[in-house]
Amino acid sequence: MAARTTAPPVTAPVTIVVGEEEFLIDRAVRDLIAASEAGDIHDLDAAALGPGELDSLTSPSLFGGGSVVVIRAAQNSAKEVAAELTKYAASPAPDVSLIMTHAGGTKGKELLAGVKAAGAQVIECPKVTRFAERLDFVRGEFRRAGQRADDAAARALLDAVGSDLRELAAACEQLAADAGPGARVDEAVVATYYRGRAEATGFTVADLAVEGHLARALEQLRWALATGVSPVLICSALAQGVRLLGRVGSAPRNLNAAALAAEVGAPPWKIDRVRQQLRGWPPDGVARALHAVAEADAQVKGETSSADYALERAVRRIVAARAGAADA
Repeated sequence: MAARTTAPPVTAPVTIVVGEEEFLIDRAVRDLIAASEAGDIHDLDAAALGPGELDSLTSPSLFGGGSVVVIRAAQNSAKEVAAELTKYAASPAPDVSLIMTHAGGTKGKELLAGVKAAGAQVIECPKVTRFAERLDFVRGEFRRAGQRADDAAARALLDAVGSDLRELAAACEQLAADAGPGARVDEAVVATYYRGRAEATGFTVADLAVEGHLARALEQLRWALATGVSPVLICSALAQGVRLLGRVGSAPRNLNAAALAAEVGAPPWKIDRVRQQLRGWPPDGVARALHAVAEADAQVKGETSSADYALERAVRRIVAARAGAADA
């Protein structure tokens, strides 16, 4: 059975960490190493492991106290090495913890299936992509830190920090530590620590832009950039906002918010808001806005020396597209 990634994993003779979410994978491996209290640690990439080397890595430690062998990206193992790993999983050496990471795709699937069949501990670390999944992650991080947080606080933290799991985990840990034992983290606590940043994220800029509020959108954009919000995250939020307009606008009108939310990967409250935002958009406006965001994305990621200017121009073009006017 797959272990939950929100709780520290337990040491096992053989563990395979499966998925593509790098932060969760790295933390799972780190926690397993710490839990083992081993005196000898080997950490290497599977592609660098040659036939026969596994035997020497899993031999008794010269220093005592057991050992840990970490094989990263096991899907890249050579055929002979994959066979050795599968065989080892069925009969692991005493005082050795073997930890493998695997992307979980079709590459190396025989190894993954064989290790699972041998009874290895499996820790799933799937990619966290949807808003609801990030919300669950934040809740789990507060639980991991021994703290309680309500949904409003979790949403405010996502608005303030963004979608990067490393940053979210660090923020949850810091807020939980500063709040103290027994205290509840709420929206007010998040606002206190992040001051005006929660009101000036890329998603706020995107909402104002698609609603046609040019002056306010530009004001919030400049404030977001001044307070350190990444231009890449702002551009991503603009793209997400415009794409949602297109997806919600093209959906059947009689489809309820919950059903549409499940289809597009957004919470129902967001679907309701997007439907309101769509009022006033001309038929070709969304396509023009998408083109503006695509150009801004290329410029922000390296094709221009001024990401700030690229984002400001994108905001102006989105507002213009809504108004049916020529690009700014």
